[in-house]
Amino acid sequence: MRRLKTRTPSRRRHLPGVVSIVMVILVITIALIAAATPGLLPASPGVDGNIQKIAAAVIFAASYVALAIGKVPGLSIDRAGIALVGAGLMVTSGALSLAEAYRAVDLDTITLLLGMMILVASLRLSGFFAMSTTWIVEQAKNPMLLLCAVTATSGIFSAFLVNDAICLVLAPLVLELTMRMGRKPIPYLLAVAMASNVGSTATITGNPQNIMIGSFSHIPYTTFALALGPVALAGLVITVGLVRLFHREEFVGATHLANVKPTIRINHALILRALLATAAMIILFFAGQPPAKVAIIIGGWLLLTRRVKSKRIYAEIDWSLLLMFAGLFIIVAGAQHALLTPELISAASHLHLDEVPILSAVTALLSNLVSNVPAVLMLKPFVEPLQNHDNAWLVISMASTLAGNFTILGSIANLIVVQKAADRGVVISFWDYFRVGAPLTIITLVIGALWMWR
Repeated sequence: MRRLKTRTPSRRRHLPGVVSIVMVILVITIALIAAATPGLLPASPGVDGNIQKIAAAVIFAASYVALAIGKVPGLSIDRAGIALVGAGLMVTSGALSLAEAYRAVDLDTITLLLGMMILVASLRLSGFFAMSTTWIVEQAKNPMLLLCAVTATSGIFSAFLVNDAICLVLAPLVLELTMRMGRKPIPYLLAVAMASNVGSTATITGNPQNIMIGSFSHIPYTTFALALGPVALAGLVITVGLVRLFHREEFVGATHLANVKPTIRINHALILRALLATAAMIILFFAGQPPAKVAIIIGGWLLLTRRVKSKRIYAEIDWSLLLMFAGLFIIVAGAQHALLTPELISAASHLHLDEVPILSAVTALLSNLVSNVPAVLMLKPFVEPLQNHDNAWLVISMASTLAGNFTILGSIANLIVVQKAADRGVVISFWDYFRVGAPLTIITLVIGALWMWR
């Protein structure tokens, strides 16, 4: 008599979760030991200091590995939660006091991000993005013009209004319009993601890492835009060329596009109000006013309306991103306070980070290992001693942003587009993205490095 084999859950499938949970317990234990040591052992500054350094190094490394992966296997925690736990452990271990943790959070960055999110939410809820995207697409008479229109729209909006938010808005709009036209949506969705990364290079308000760099460096908005705007413009042209090259079948021939007019809800009064606020904000940025101050004041004024309940705008704000930033600031400050010595900074000088090609390569590599925002925070202590630190910050901004196009995992904007496509049954594979994104990253990084090296 034959025995029926029954399938049992594979132990290997659960092994990563078990290992990660054990590692989490180990990190927490090390932090608690560092916290308890000064009270349990006789006073010994050398021993206490060494234990704190070990704890800070372990917490820093564990946090960044988890942030790079985007999760902790076996636990339901995201990047924001990881950053918050890491920050808490830094304070627990004694690497930072609570007062020092408060001071570590760069409020200019958080404030500017919050103000920009309120503005983008107002534009979206008014129907502006749907209206403008539909109008632009209607003007495109063939697939190539449509690709150019999508790339330009994503790139220009992202230059001023934070690329992650723009992808969140544009991806579903472009997906719906291309599917109604009977076109393959993937080339146009790639254009949305890649152009948003490239376009956001141009200004301080283009993406989260640029917002941080603007706050750290105090580079004027106009100076930043004049330095990196040409790189962004060249990158958008190359984006169109590479998407066209790798998706020739979509653009061969002079196919006339079907005219589609989707139903969209528009509130003209809100559109006018949000556009006036956007114009005022951009003008004040270029006039040299502090971006954080301008963004939060105008964002606050936009809440004074009878047409949209404030809670609808609050629902559009990425609170988890703000939380992640606060946690990251504390994690890096804890590591810097406990581990960064004059000897270590001196040793870093041998890497020649003051040379544009080397700094570009290091930034791009680090951005793909731990993501661009953590990479910028990790490089901050090594940039400040450089003689021309303003130029170094511009190079880091350029390289960390353009490096985001290398893979799907390179930036949050990419993940947003991929997820929005998957929600409608359109799968953008790793290879779909990589075969366009990798050459685009290399070419634009070379152009950017040469431009900044001139």
